[in-house]
This record gives sequence, C-alpha cells and structure tokens, in this order.
Amino acid sequence: MADRTDTEPVLRDVTLWTASLVRQFPELAEELAPGRRGPAPSPTGPSPAGRDELIREERREALLLEQRHGLAVPGHGAAPIRLHVSDAIRDITDGVVELEEAVCARLALPRPPRAGVIDRLRRLVALLDRIAAHPDLARHVRDEIRRMARRCARTLGDAETIVRVSGRCPWCDSVSLRAFPDRRAVLCVNPACVCADEVCGCQDDPAYRHLWAEDRWQELSEASGARTEEIETAMDDPKETSC
Repeated sequence: MADRTDTEPVLRDVTLWTASLVRQFPELAEELAPGRRGPAPSPTGPSPAGRDELIREERREALLLEQRHGLAVPGHGAAPIRLHVSDAIRDITDGVVELEEAVCARLALPRPPRAGVIDRLRRLVALLDRIAAHPDLARHVRDEIRRMARRCARTLGDAETIVRVSGRCPWCDSVSLRAFPDRRAVLCVNPACVCADEVCGCQDDPAYRHLWAEDRWQELSEASGARTEEIETAMDDPKETSC
C-alpha cells in the first residue's frame, strides 16, 4: 500500500480542480439561456422550416437535460439554447458519473447511488484518503477532474486574473511565477518546467503547471525569493495583472 505522502501533490490537485468544477458547473445552466453572454447572432439565419426544426430539436435537448441531469434551462420556452453548452454539460455529467463508478469499483465499494454532479464530486473528495493508497487511481482521478474543469471553464469563456510574482521557480529557476487570485494559488507558467517527482503531473502532461496553494506560500517564499506579503497582496488586491 502506497504512503499518502507519495500522492499528496496529486490529491492536492484533485481538491483544487474539484473546487473549481463545483463552483463553475452550475453556471453552465445559466449559459444555456439565450441572450446572456455569447457572441451576437449572425445576420443570416435558417429558413422558417429549418428554424422550426431547430427549435424542436433544442426543446428536446432541454427536456433531456432536465430529465437526465436535473438542470432546468432558465426561462426556456421557444427560444434556442446553446447546443455547445449542452454538449459540455452532458460530457461533464457523464464523465463524473463514470469516474465515481470506476473509483468505487476499484475500491471494492458498492455502486454509488444516483445523484447530481455536485454531490458526486463531493463524494469523490470524501474518498481521497482511500484513493491515496492507489497512485495510478489518484492520477486518473486528477486527470479526469482537471479535464472536465478545463472544459467547463472554456465553455464559460472565463479568463482568469493573473498577477506577476517576483522570485524564481524552485524547479526551473525561471521568473515565471504568477498568482491566480481565483484559485488562491501561485503557478509556474513555464511550459518547460519539470521537477524530479515521479508522480507529479509534469512528468506526462505538457499542460501541467506546478502549483502552490495558500498553505504552501511560506515554503514557496523561502525557496523562490518571493515575499509572502507580495503573494497575499496579489491575491487580495490584483490591480496590476500580467500574462
């Protein structure tokens, strides 16, 4: 059985990505309603017959979403919904269901009862102590949660605030440390940054970025030369941003 310290960085990532997904997933239901945030409609549209068929298809989509995922489209009537958003909702919902069932099967637990996405994610977090004993499972959970959280953010069109932090990354020695106030975390944004930890996501995922959560800012400060006060200011008052 693996020591939890072997998978601690992976579990920390799971917790952070899950928190992001729990916060943002409900916003997808709001995005299904037309005329809220998306681009302006094209001046040309389908023919009356094609428009009627599109409306019927979108009504079926809305009903399916409500029946399968418990997400009602706010104010939905004859107005169209955003099908790329409904696709994201289905992908994330199915992904969370499959992930929880796979975790329970691996841990020899009964098949989980039906529940919404947020409840299932919280149940997964509650199993992290048991998941920690299986490094390959922990990495799989991290990768799947991260993938779904990223898709959710892309669908919402979120652009995170980024604040430059002084000092050098302890791993790659580059001046690439950035504060992300929405996550309350500091990341190294250097895509070439690779550490010596064999279970770290940087070993097999080019998109992975080393991350220091709030409880590790003091450790980062000592290793990088950045001041803890500077990091705290970047999180609480991010007036000057940089990418």
